[in-house]
Amino acid sequence: MKAQNHLLSLLFILVSFFSFAQSAKVTGVILDENNNPVEGVNVSYQSKSTTTNKDGFYVVNVPSNQKVVLVFTHISLKRITATYQLKDNEILEYNPVMSDSDEQLSEVIITSNKRRVQGIISVSSDVIRKNPSANAGVESVLKTFGGVNNNNELSSGYNVRGGNYDENLVYVNEIEVYRPFLIRSGQQEGLSFTNTDLVKNIDFSAGGFQAKFGDKMSSVLDITYRKPTKFGAAFEASFLGGSAAVDLVSKNKKWSAITGIRYRDNSLLVNSQETQTNFKPTFVDVQTNVNFDASKKWKFSFLGNASQNKYNYQPLTRQTNFGTISEPIALLVFYEGQENDKYQTLFGAVKTTFVASEKSNYKLITSVYHTQEQEYYDIDAAYYLGEVDSNIGSENFGNVTYNRAIGAQLNHARNDLDALIINTEIKGTHNVKKKFQIDWGLKYTREDIRDRIVEWEVIDSAGFSINPPIIDLPQNDQPYNPYVGPLVPFQDVRATNFVTIDRFSGFAKLNTKTTLGKSDLWMNFGVRAHNWLVSGDAINNGKSQTVFSPRAQFSLKPDWEKDMIFRFSTGFYYQPPFYRELRDQNGALQPNVKAQKSIHFVLANDYNFKMWSRPFKLVSEAYYKTMTDVNTYTLENVRIRYRANNDATAYSYGFDCRLNGEFVPGTESWFSFGYLKTEENQDNRGLIARPTDQRLKFGILFQDYMPNIPNLKLYLNLVYNTGLPGGSPSYADVYQYQSRLRDYRRADVGFSYVFTEKNNERPDGHWIKKFEDLAIGFEIFNMFNNQNTITNTWVRDAYTKNQYGIPNYMTTRVFNLKLTARL
Repeated sequence: MKAQNHLLSLLFILVSFFSFAQSAKVTGVILDENNNPVEGVNVSYQSKSTTTNKDGFYVVNVPSNQKVVLVFTHISLKRITATYQLKDNEILEYNPVMSDSDEQLSEVIITSNKRRVQGIISVSSDVIRKNPSANAGVESVLKTFGGVNNNNELSSGYNVRGGNYDENLVYVNEIEVYRPFLIRSGQQEGLSFTNTDLVKNIDFSAGGFQAKFGDKMSSVLDITYRKPTKFGAAFEASFLGGSAAVDLVSKNKKWSAITGIRYRDNSLLVNSQETQTNFKPTFVDVQTNVNFDASKKWKFSFLGNASQNKYNYQPLTRQTNFGTISEPIALLVFYEGQENDKYQTLFGAVKTTFVASEKSNYKLITSVYHTQEQEYYDIDAAYYLGEVDSNIGSENFGNVTYNRAIGAQLNHARNDLDALIINTEIKGTHNVKKKFQIDWGLKYTREDIRDRIVEWEVIDSAGFSINPPIIDLPQNDQPYNPYVGPLVPFQDVRATNFVTIDRFSGFAKLNTKTTLGKSDLWMNFGVRAHNWLVSGDAINNGKSQTVFSPRAQFSLKPDWEKDMIFRFSTGFYYQPPFYRELRDQNGALQPNVKAQKSIHFVLANDYNFKMWSRPFKLVSEAYYKTMTDVNTYTLENVRIRYRANNDATAYSYGFDCRLNGEFVPGTESWFSFGYLKTEENQDNRGLIARPTDQRLKFGILFQDYMPNIPNLKLYLNLVYNTGLPGGSPSYADVYQYQSRLRDYRRADVGFSYVFTEKNNERPDGHWIKKFEDLAIGFEIFNMFNNQNTITNTWVRDAYTKNQYGIPNYMTTRVFNLKLTARL
C-alpha cells in the first residue's frame, strides 16, 4: 500500500510541475511528379521565407497555436497553399509534390476535413509509438476510446459497442488483414499485425461507416503505412523484446521501401500472474512495404509479412484466494504436462494504381494470406479447494487449514489448422463536375480451410468421474451408490473439416456537397452486395446466399460562430459468416448459417473550440443497433465458440464522448467516456446480457513534460471498465449464470528522457544531432497493482454438488526499461 502511495505521489508531483513548451516549425522535402527533388522553391509565411536546397529540403519556423498559411512557389511549377495550426514545439514534416497542373491546396487540410465529416477518428503515429502499454500498438490506444473495450492487456483484440473480436474490419494500405484462428488466450498472441514503426495514418470508425468498407457489424480500422522520401532508421529495445526498421529510397526517387522486424517475449508479463510457469515464447515477424512509381499514371506497391509465434507453456503451481472476509477460500493447483503451440503466417499483397485522368483513377489489389496453426497440449491439474485461516493472530494466517474438496482435471488437445485466403479486387474513383465523387469496387475471395480439432477434458472430483450434463447416462450419485454407467469425458470435441468458401462482393457509393440555407451539407449514399457459397467434403446441402447493405451518412455544418458539425449515419451492416462462425460448439460445420444483420443509427456532434487559447475537440455520439439472425457464442479468455444456429435477436445502445486537445501546451491528450447496454434473446427465452455488455467506460491518454527538465516526458494510459458477465461452466445454461466479473482498472505510465529535445541548439557535427529521436524510458504496467479478472475457472465439488467460479487474474505490476532511437 505504501508503494502505491509513493507512486501516486510521484505521478501527481510530476504532473503538477509540467507546463509550457516553445515554438513550432515545418520541414520536409519537395519533389516533382517524377519524385525528383526541386531546388529553388520559395517557402513563405507573411514576411518570412526560405528556399529549398539542391536536395529539395526546407525548414521554416512558424508561430504556434494559430492558423498559419504557407505558400510554396516555383518559377515553372504551380503554387501550393498549405494551412496549419501547430502546437508549441511541434515539428511537422510536410512533403508536397509540385506539378505543372492546376494549383493545389494542402492535402493535409482536405484529408483532415474529410475525416471530420465522415466521423473518422485519426490518431497520430507518434502517439501510438510512445503510448505505454503491456501490448504496445494501435489497439492499446483504441482501448482508451469510449466505445472500445477489452479486459485483457495481453491481447490485441477489442470489441466495439457490444460486438466481439470477430466483428471488426482491419485494413493496411486498403488491404484486409486477418487474426489467428486458434488463439485461446491473450498470452498466445504475441504481436498484432500492425507494425507501428511503419505507420503513417491511423483512422478508426466505431459504427455507421461507409459502404466502401467491408461486411462486418461493428467497426473499421484503416491503417496507412509510410512512403519514405529519404533514408531513415529506427530501433527499439526493452525487456519485452525489440524492433528495428529502415527506410530506403532510390536515387531517382522512383523506388522506395520500408522494412521492419520485431521480436516479442511476454514472459515478463506472464510470470507476474498467479500461475507459476516455465514459459518460453518466441514471437517474431518481418514486414515490408515497397513502392514503385513507374510514371505519372502508373504506381505499384507490395506489402509483405512473415511471422512465426512459438508458444511453449509449462504450468507448475497456482494459488488463488477468493470468497469473503468471513469465509475466505483458496484454490491450490499442482500441474503436470505442457502446451506447445505454433502459429506461422505468410502474407503478400500487390496494389496497382492507374491514374487515368485528373478525374478518374483505378486500383487493382491482389492478396494472399496463408496460416498454419498448431495447438497441442496435455495438462493434468490436481486441485485442492480449502478454507483459509482468517485469524490475524494465528501462526497459520493466510494458509489453508482444511480441504473441503479435492479433484483433478486432465485436458488434451491436438488441433491443427491450415488456411489459404486469396483476394482479388478492383476499385475506381471518379470526380464528376467537381460536385460528385463516385466510388465503386468488385471483389472475389476464396477461402480454403483445412481444420482438425481433437479436444477432450476429464474431470475427477474426490475420486469420482464427473459426467457431462448433456448426455443421457445413468444417474451418478457417488459415493452413496456405485456408478455402473460408462466412463466418458466431461467434454469431447472431435471434427475434421475441409471447407471452401467462395465470395463475390461489391460496392458503389456517391459523395456530394451542397448547401442548406447558409449551412454546408455533405451527403454520402452507398450500397454493398455480398454473395457466398460454402462447399467441401461431406457438404451436400450448401446454399448460395446473398445480402444487400444500403448505407447513408449526412453531415451538416451550420453557419455559426461555433465550429460544429452534426452527423447522422444509418444503414444495414450484414456479417456473412467466416469459417469460425460456421463451426458449432461440437466442431461440426453448419454450412447454411445466415449472415448476422445489424441496423445502425448514429447521431453525432463534432465541436472544435479554444480553451486556454489552445485548440480542443469534443466529439459526442449516441447510437442504437438492432440485430437479427444473431449467432450467439461463449467467450473464454479470447476464444470465441459459436452456436452456429442464428437463433437470437439482440440490441445495443449507448453514448460515447471524447474530449481531446492540448491540456498541456504542445502535447495531445484525451479523456473518454462510454455507456453501453447490450442484450440478446436466445430462442425467445427472454433478454439476458451479452458477453460484451460492459456498461461504463472511462479512458485517459495523457502526455506531459517537466518545465524545468523539458527533456523528461510523461505518458499515461488509464482505463476503467465495469465488469463483464462472468460466463458459465461448459455445457451449462447461460440463463442461469448472469453474475459479473469485477471491474477492470488499469493504469500504465511511462517516463521518457529525450536526448534530442534541444538538437536545434547543438552545433553541427554533434553526435546526438544525427538522431531525429533518441530516448530512454522507464515504464510501469498496472501501476496500482490491481487484480483484474479475465474469466472464471469453474471447480466442481462432488460432495456438495456446488460449482465455484474462481477468478483468473491478469498481470500484476511490472517494470520495464526501453531504449528508442530514430535517424
